[in-house]
Amino acid sequence: MAHHVSCPAIKNILLLDSEGKRVAVKYFSDDWPTNSAKLAFEKFVFSKTVKTNARTEAEITLLENNIIIYKFVQDLHFFITGSDDENEIILSSVLQGFFDAITLLLRNNVDKREALENLDLVLLCLDEIVDGGMILETNGPLIAEKVTSHNLDAESPLSEQTLTQAWATAREHLTRTLLK
Repeated sequence: MAHHVSCPAIKNILLLDSEGKRVAVKYFSDDWPTNSAKLAFEKFVFSKTVKTNARTEAEITLLENNIIIYKFVQDLHFFITGSDDENEIILSSVLQGFFDAITLLLRNNVDKREALENLDLVLLCLDEIVDGGMILETNGPLIAEKVTSHNLDAESPLSEQTLTQAWATAREHLTRTLLK
């Protein structure tokens, strides 16, 4: 009898605000082919989980043949979705890694305003955790370290810097100019 070993897969990672609106999302599955289908799924997941108390530790639910692991912190709602035959412990470790990395990157100010101000770091964080649905890393501090290592030094060309880095570089040059 042949055993089929498959790599655990993530269908999406959602970071929503306290009203169910997108802060940062990334889909790795064709289960939601259109943007309106994705928005409807996000609204559905939010409406089914908003009344739960997932603030102290992660919760798990089964919705539309998807396992969803989620956790709420301040005004942010973290969700990881996998298929109904996925290992919940693995999905939970992805959620915890995502949450830990965001906590480190936002310097313990885990709220919507801070997440939006550092959206470049949040999106890089998503890229470091999962690629094409395949889990790359679940260790929060290591994810945060990889994300911050993407920060280029100020001497690199502006085209290779994130918007936040470009602003910091411009501010630095302006300060130097004014102090001369």
